[in-house]
Amino acid sequence: MAKILNWHSFRNRIKEKKLLIFTPYDVARIFGVSSVAANFFVFRNTKKGLLVRLKKSQKGSLYCLAEDVPDRFSIANRIYTPSYVSFDTALSFHNIIPETVYSITSATTKSTREFRIQGVLYIYHRIKRSAYTGYRPVNYASSTILMASPEKALADYLYFVALKKRALNYERLDLGKIAKLRLMKFVRIFDHAAMFDLVEQIYADFRRPARIR
Repeated sequence: MAKILNWHSFRNRIKEKKLLIFTPYDVARIFGVSSVAANFFVFRNTKKGLLVRLKKSQKGSLYCLAEDVPDRFSIANRIYTPSYVSFDTALSFHNIIPETVYSITSATTKSTREFRIQGVLYIYHRIKRSAYTGYRPVNYASSTILMASPEKALADYLYFVALKKRALNYERLDLGKIAKLRLMKFVRIFDHAAMFDLVEQIYADFRRPARIR
């Protein structure tokens, strides 16, 4: 007889395993049911509003419990891999810029992509494989996320400014929280001459007395 999934036992097991994001394949593997049964269970409970589909994919759509939607950084790490949160988002997270950034921007070695999930825009910028470094696991909202260090986030951002794909939008960067030697190590990885001029520019601006508003 085919094994039948029960919602309450499913919910409890998912919570016990702290599996915030999962695929139908995960459901089939964990509960020992067929892929057909797992897909039907997920489809039915998404229709009921008990599950939320975060990303549709032929390789395995991503879901979560509707009552336990993960934080945006966890979603960003999972919906497009490999990736780590960087650029403006990480600069804001580390309080290098005072602005709140509402879209979530990450670095990836794959093609540049964008996704909109539950009203949030997730942006992925492609960087060369040799520059895919400088991130670390960070504890956030009961999860462990991959986040660029302050220096790598700034280097990633300046690289896209040097490529003229981004503008230098932030007038005041808190460079007191940046280790310049570490920043320069990451800048050299990109091997782009304009980045060195940008570093000199932002440090000159940082040393300049703040304007009275």
